[in-house]
Amino acid sequence: MFNLSKLQTFSSEQKIEFTKSIMAMLDNWGVSHENKILLLDLPPEIRTRAVRRFYIDKPLPETGEVLQRLDHLLGIADAIRTSFPLNGQMAAFWLNKKNNRFDDMTPLDFMLQGGTENVIAIRAHLDCAWDWKQDETEER
Repeated sequence: MFNLSKLQTFSSEQKIEFTKSIMAMLDNWGVSHENKILLLDLPPEIRTRAVRRFYIDKPLPETGEVLQRLDHLLGIADAIRTSFPLNGQMAAFWLNKKNNRFDDMTPLDFMLQGGTENVIAIRAHLDCAWDWKQDETEER
């Protein structure tokens, strides 16, 4: 999995390419531009029209909120890829199918409606090893 601490060492061009890959991942998941803003916890001054620049020449902001969301979203993508290694479309399918564990919402809608706490809940559901590690850290 990608280590976000490496992002600080990236050149501007590498940060733009990383941003493009995040946008492509979210496109694959079926996330609208409006929902990308919510899912990534982008600053409120970023409007839907401005999201297009992330596909061209603008890197994602490196705020604590955005980096935290990126960490969890990449963890979710990695967990789905690990669970379904032969089906590249499974992320979009799983994230957009209603799930009774998430109040009969799709996991994507659950994340969008509940903020970081719900994003973490989706990650914990998919990656129990990550969840166990968090429990061990909290006990210390």
